[in-house]
Amino acid sequence: MSRVFRRLSSTVTFKATPSKAHHHGRLPASSLPLGYQLTGVHAGVKKRAGVPDLAVILSTSEQPTSAAACFTRNAFKAAPVIVSEDVLMQNGGRARAIVINSGCANAVTGKQGMDDAWAMVKATDALLPPSKRDFRHETLVMSTGVIGQNLPISKILTGIEEQSEDRLSTRTLGSTFASWELAAKAFMTTDTFPKLRSRVFTIGGRKYRMAGMDKGAGMIHPDMGPARTSFSGFTGTGSGAKQLHATLLGCILTDAAISPRSLQSALTYAVDRSFNSISVDGDMSTNDTVILMANGAAAGAGAGQEVVEIDEKTDQEGYEVFKTELTEFAKDLAQLVVRDGEGATKFVTVTVKSAPSYKSAHSIASRISTSALVKTALYGEDANWGRILAATGSVPFLPTSSSPYASAPAIDPTRVSVTFVPADGSAPLPVLINGEPEKVDEARAKEILQEEEFEIEVEMGMGGGPETEAKYWTCDFSYEYVRINGDYRS
Repeated sequence: MSRVFRRLSSTVTFKATPSKAHHHGRLPASSLPLGYQLTGVHAGVKKRAGVPDLAVILSTSEQPTSAAACFTRNAFKAAPVIVSEDVLMQNGGRARAIVINSGCANAVTGKQGMDDAWAMVKATDALLPPSKRDFRHETLVMSTGVIGQNLPISKILTGIEEQSEDRLSTRTLGSTFASWELAAKAFMTTDTFPKLRSRVFTIGGRKYRMAGMDKGAGMIHPDMGPARTSFSGFTGTGSGAKQLHATLLGCILTDAAISPRSLQSALTYAVDRSFNSISVDGDMSTNDTVILMANGAAAGAGAGQEVVEIDEKTDQEGYEVFKTELTEFAKDLAQLVVRDGEGATKFVTVTVKSAPSYKSAHSIASRISTSALVKTALYGEDANWGRILAATGSVPFLPTSSSPYASAPAIDPTRVSVTFVPADGSAPLPVLINGEPEKVDEARAKEILQEEEFEIEVEMGMGGGPETEAKYWTCDFSYEYVRINGDYRS
């Protein structure tokens, strides 16, 4: 006997998802890094004709190009992740090209998936100018889309080959903003706009540029680390509290000269505070990857001379400037993903202060950001702070000392405070102070939560300073999110 469930339309209020188009705009040509060529083309992975689904990025600098990446820690790492890890490890952190396809993740595809990923690498290697360095492969590969399906590899290889120098009628590689925009569009899936940012910065009096793009709107809660890293086991704190969560892909390119080890160190630090601090739906992908390249094209070396690369051991000051610039830039890119979350109507910053450590603050912020009860309350514009407290109290801590006699820190409910902070700079609204509920002005609370952007601040009262504060960026759960993911494959 079957049952038919009907939803009374009179009881459900659907809010329109706000347009996200204003987050995309033209980047100044002067802010685009030197020594890169990019394009995005329709290779035929996606069914809709003319939609870009293949991006190619080449470093054309005469200087050595350093490459670093952070990859998903998901146990089911996709073939492109494994292949890119191999290339980076074989080359000691050097690579000169990236190839990306959308429409198919090439994940959980067995031997055929690995063969296809390597075929993409080899085809893109053939586009690179000759190099003094004797590397077998110099291309990193990324894929995004549906899991468990094989790539239409012949179409992809044809698309790559059409970018060779002897194919002038089909070659579209370039260095203009239009080229960057095409590349960004080529690895969109359910994204509603191409996500591009750039900035200019100075190290030691010399001007450098950084530009990047990312994609992602669903399956977003990344936990990424350097090549060959995996879950370190549950620790109850920060990035150690692993959950199977996101497809997020990102590329950041700079014309600064950074040594491979320092490029990886800076990227790992930046990713922990940006891409590893966002959540749309609490689900990690098999393909999450962020790649960073530094080609030294603006480092000012004379003809035939090789640049001196910035390194954390030999130029600590220059390295720290680069790491800071990269971290802030990565935050900008990561937040674009949350703003474009599938069906999202809110962009919410979750800030946890005065925790026992940064990792514990990060873990609490993550738990709040992934709580379905919190996220549905955000969509309903309901200041239900009890759900925030419940999420906060569900995170276990481990001892902060390695001593066998050390005990884990414990939350004191009488010292915890929760505040809603408007983005417009108007007065914050405390709802809990030192464990005591405030008499909340519900009209004011509704006013704040009706805005598209605001902050939830949780003060733990556990004595930590600024170094124990962590931020997470999240969004709400809407009916539109369910609609998108209910028929994603079709």
